[in-house]
Amino acid sequence: MESRKPITRKVREGTVVSNKMDKTVVVRVDRRVKHPNFQKSMVRGKKYYAHSEDKDIAIGAKVRIVETRPLSKLKRWRVMEVVS
Repeated sequence: MESRKPITRKVREGTVVSNKMDKTVVVRVDRRVKHPNFQKSMVRGKKYYAHSEDKDIAIGAKVRIVETRPLSKLKRWRVMEVVS
């Protein structure tokens, strides 16, 4: 038998920007990149739909999300923990 290597899932940390959906939160993950010409540091962001059984995650909360199997058309992440 061949041995499989362990699955390493992507983990991101971001801020909850919407909690209006049922069992779903929208998390904005920011990253810092340098501008290619001017070398100035900029903030770029992306929004992820994350599954959350917890219904009381407030807008503005810092959460850690982890990659998972597709749960719906747009949801491929789930909330691992609320950081603050």
